[in-house]
Amino acid sequence: MILLGLTGSIGMGKSTVADMFRGAGVPVFDADAAVHRLQGPGGLLLPAIEAAFPGTTGARGVDRAALGAAVFGDHAALRRLERIVHPAVAQARDAFIRRHRAHRIVVDDVPLLFETHGEARVDAIVVVSAPAWMQRRRVLARPGMTERKFAQIVARQTPDIAKRRGADFIIPTGVGIARTRRHVLDLLACLRTRGVRYCRACARSSSTPKPPA
Repeated sequence: MILLGLTGSIGMGKSTVADMFRGAGVPVFDADAAVHRLQGPGGLLLPAIEAAFPGTTGARGVDRAALGAAVFGDHAALRRLERIVHPAVAQARDAFIRRHRAHRIVVDDVPLLFETHGEARVDAIVVVSAPAWMQRRRVLARPGMTERKFAQIVARQTPDIAKRRGADFIIPTGVGIARTRRHVLDLLACLRTRGVRYCRACARSSSTPKPPA
């Protein structure tokens, strides 16, 4: 089994690319969806989150607005929340991979793969990327997003150029949906027939190399 780590900064189109992998028959573990389940009604993390951040949970699970307000701009509070959430997500990820171990390829969709030092747990890293102006336009179009929030989110994430340097494969999303899907399908075809080592070498010698170190 080849475990691909799929990542990309906010607004780069990672969710769209993850759906393309699913559409091609590849199991995708969605870390964000796992967090929503763990923090939803009856979620396993509710007691710990309520103890750490009183008043942020209820019958419907975590009050995302209240929890966001409790940690927004407070690095220490954010670290406390991460210490609660990350181990639980890791357990869910491990269980997902075990259930799908018969598949040739499995995708681990992790928004903060580099930020949480998850490179070692995957066989190859796929970074989804788009031009900065496109990223900005996409994110600012989201409900409730502001320039300040966008700037703070970006500041907490590894820069796109650094992610591209650390990638084995780059999927562009600023080129139109059809071309992005073609990149995904070509990558899967290569991995299924040739394996990670060959495809990585091929990507490094392609006409669209990663940014210089």
